[in-house]
Amino acid sequence: MEIKLKAPFTKEDIVNLKAGDNVLITGTIMAARDAAHKKLFEAFQNNEKIPVELKNQTIYYLGPSPAKPGDVIGAAGPTTSGRMDKYTPMMLDLGISGMIGKGYRSKEVIDSIIKHKAVYMVAIGGAGALISKSIKKYEVLAYPELGPEAIARLEVENFPAIVAIDSNGVNFYEIGQKEYKK
Repeated sequence: MEIKLKAPFTKEDIVNLKAGDNVLITGTIMAARDAAHKKLFEAFQNNEKIPVELKNQTIYYLGPSPAKPGDVIGAAGPTTSGRMDKYTPMMLDLGISGMIGKGYRSKEVIDSIIKHKAVYMVAIGGAGALISKSIKKYEVLAYPELGPEAIARLEVENFPAIVAIDSNGVNFYEIGQKEYKK
């Protein structure tokens, strides 16, 4: 089932999503990956002000390649989500409502997704050039010194993703493989 979503998502949007749903996202999401997550974690640990508003945001684990002249962004494929796992419970505590990346998540992250009624979606690895066509605007918000790992705001139109872990903790990686493991 393909679902059109407006970002940022409402809680109603999130709880209605089911593992395995195909979604097309239009609206505003944020990009951040390893280095930005580490800086946010350190700021949080030191009781410093977080430089961006995270409440109700969806974070795309992205480090884009440089844009060609005339393009908004270069290849924009997902990075491995597990590298953010040690920071994800804190990010959910700070109010993010969703994440987009690729790959499996830890039990601690899944428990935190359930606790916060959030969602984890995956984008297709290796499809960065195709995904970049859905990104209409890219604006650095914080940590510009991190280059492509800076925190950025993305305006997206029909950004393709698949719900991998829904707000109830149903994991598409598990249910999708179950039939083939018989």
